[in-house]
Amino acid sequence: MAYHLAELALPRDTFKRAGWCRGLAAVALLLTAQGVVHADDKPVYRCPGNLYTDALTAKEAQEKGCKTLDGAPITVIQSVIPKGTGARTTGSGSGEKVSSDDQKARDTDRRKILEAELRKEEEALATLQKEYNNGQPDRKGDERNYQKYQDRVNEMKAEVTRREANVAALKRELANLGNAGSSASTGK
Repeated sequence: MAYHLAELALPRDTFKRAGWCRGLAAVALLLTAQGVVHADDKPVYRCPGNLYTDALTAKEAQEKGCKTLDGAPITVIQSVIPKGTGARTTGSGSGEKVSSDDQKARDTDRRKILEAELRKEEEALATLQKEYNNGQPDRKGDERNYQKYQDRVNEMKAEVTRREANVAALKRELANLGNAGSSASTGK
């Protein structure tokens, strides 16, 4: 089959603008795409629910409310099933049970981690509050401009608020862990 530049819908200066190699690649790509379309000569239908198919007859497509796609490029991307999900779905339907000893060890580790985080946050908060000095921190040498000082004070106040919220959240989490541990040990 012979193709003319006008049939390929390429601007005449494609080869000048894109360079000879890129222009040749573009022509090859278009010829390949048109060759695939001409080889099958089956109409592609777009059906409700974003279903694209060429396996329907014209009558079936009309009955299902499908429309013919004329000259529109179609890209098909095949989905990939993530690794490891098949084993879980083929199981008995309930999650894996963890032995009580393993769960106690996990809870103990979690408590240790939360307590360490809480100590770290409380130390950082105490240091920051000492530096903040109830909203009157000492001026630094480069803060001759009052606005620069105020900006630093506002940032410190926001950081104190964030640290206080972190401490409160960690304490809540530890309390919840304690409640969960006591209800688990009593069999509730």
